Amino acid sequence: MRKVLIVDDAAFMRMVIKKLLENNGFEVIGEAENGEIGVEKYKELRPDLVTMDITMPQMTGIEALKAIREFDDKAKVVMVSAMGQEVMVKEAILYGAKSFIVKPYKEEQVIETLVKIDAMD
Repeated sequence: MRKVLIVDDAAFMRMVIKKLLENNGFEVIGEAENGEIGVEKYKELRPDLVTMDITMPQMTGIEALKAIREFDDKAKVVMVSAMGQEVMVKEAILYGAKSFIVKPYKEEQVIETLVKIDAMD
């Protein structure tokens, strides 16, 4: 079972993503409400995959992505962003995000993306 860390400042979004992943065979091993805590939890838990919101307090998803990739250049981080953040999405890909999911999303899209990223080496 693939282990996932969910990083999103909205508790509701974390809950929705967690339920979606657990219903599709993923194990959610941690959650973080901002990028700073997300980086700490990544180092502590070593998840297989990370879903990362972009706009968060303390440390943005882009900054957290950079920090995680500096710590582990093989980290598989998928950015989750609202419509209209194309510039940030491009920046995230430059810093090593494996993919991105645009909110609002379809359940199948999230699962297909994570399964594909997980299969990468």
